[in-house]
Amino acid sequence: MNDTRSTDVLIIGAGLAAMATALSLPSHLQIDMLCKGLAHECASAWAQGGIAAVLDPADSIEAHVNDTLIAGAHVNDADAVRDILAQAPAAIAWLIEHGVAFDLQDDGRTLHLTREGGHSHRRIAHVKDRTGLAVHEALLRACRTRGNIRIHESHAAIQLLHAHADSVNTCFGAWVRLPDGQAVPWRAGHTVLATGGLGQLFSRSTNPWTATGDGVAMAARAGCGVRDMEFVQFHPTALQIDGRAAGLITEAMRGEGALLRLPSGERFMPRHDARAELAPRDIVSRAIYAEMQQGGLTHVLLDITHQPREWLAAHFPCVMHLCASHGIDIATQPIPVAPCAHYACGGVRAKVDGSTDLRHLHAVGEVACTGLHGANRLASNSLLECVVMGRAAAKTIATASVTTAATRVTAAPPSVLWTGSMASAPSDLAQHSPIAQVLAHLMDECVGIRRNQQGLSQTARQISAWRKMLGGSDPALSNRLEACSLIVDAALQRTQSCGAHARTGAETIAQNRSEIEMT
Repeated sequence: MNDTRSTDVLIIGAGLAAMATALSLPSHLQIDMLCKGLAHECASAWAQGGIAAVLDPADSIEAHVNDTLIAGAHVNDADAVRDILAQAPAAIAWLIEHGVAFDLQDDGRTLHLTREGGHSHRRIAHVKDRTGLAVHEALLRACRTRGNIRIHESHAAIQLLHAHADSVNTCFGAWVRLPDGQAVPWRAGHTVLATGGLGQLFSRSTNPWTATGDGVAMAARAGCGVRDMEFVQFHPTALQIDGRAAGLITEAMRGEGALLRLPSGERFMPRHDARAELAPRDIVSRAIYAEMQQGGLTHVLLDITHQPREWLAAHFPCVMHLCASHGIDIATQPIPVAPCAHYACGGVRAKVDGSTDLRHLHAVGEVACTGLHGANRLASNSLLECVVMGRAAAKTIATASVTTAATRVTAAPPSVLWTGSMASAPSDLAQHSPIAQVLAHLMDECVGIRRNQQGLSQTARQISAWRKMLGGSDPALSNRLEACSLIVDAALQRTQSCGAHARTGAETIAQNRSEIEMT
């Protein structure tokens, strides 16, 4: 029998949602936070843009709600949208209390707000173009000062522990792969999924290697409902070097006037949407993709050379450094960009406090789906969601844990322990397996920016064949296949185009959303 670990709250993940949860829990609870890789290897730390919040008197919550619903093609849950966005100012204040130094205006007191695509007002609080890193570093420092929070790097959860208790499907923790490859059951009074997204299921992504959909796969297999899995957002502007994605170029750059051009210098966005470069991400991504297909291009160009070098250095130092490392001077040269898999709008069905269909299992951040994003995430709403959900989940857990956490930790019956075979290789090796590489290219080709019935059906059949062949022999790869299957199944069921889900071919296509909005 493997060693068994136990804790009050097991948080699977170490990004913003995970740390917001941990820091908001009372100090008498023991918290164990698992990092699949190193603590900084998460999408939160890579986020450049900022956090959306209504902080300008000329702005309003209703305007923010309206922008979010438009971007999400009104597939959103309007109640969840209003609930989360109304908490944005408090979320910003909470981050400031925890050491995040947002950029200020010249008066040295008022937050500097920028604007991004899909927003009708300037409402993005930011730290230059490295907001995610600044937030992550501040909260990680705070977590490391708390005696009740233990951070475990290179610990990958691969399967949830769950069973029916009192006739309710209940989560008791997870099977966790340790750095030496051994898998152990880690029991917990409450388990929080904060595993992030799934961009690495595609071969070209802005996500870190850890984003392989493990959380949504584990939850679905344990009996949790999922929603909106077909809505995978592609970021329009990933830096392209030698045909590969070399980093993210923040959307805030277009918010500050950067223009998209063809190699000839022609600007093309105005003929795709009246909002041009400030249209929502799904529209911009499809426009770039269409231009690339039509012209046989590997990329288009993002041009901000009209801004002075000093201004660029003050506003976009990270982008300048990234591009310079590849020999591109953004003050004098346009940036080669193309869309890449970026964000999962769907995920584990959850309430704003992270509650799921499994008792004592919470899902927060990108792995969760409250209905905030709908069919297409509005820029900078995601970091906000992480903070709001993490704080709300902690409040719910704290209330429930006062009298019951310790009892549940010791009450998990042996029958919940998963007995499938465990591969001895570290989890990250799954992405280098031949199946994972072929799978990623298949997702690119058939489940990418444009999809059709034939490609989706072909992908579904291939995934099914691989799953039958593998059985439970490789949990990490099985999680990838499960997550891909959830995306493909949802895409097959939604036969009309909507937001980030664009169907082509013989099936009926809904009228382009941008055309609907413009009429």
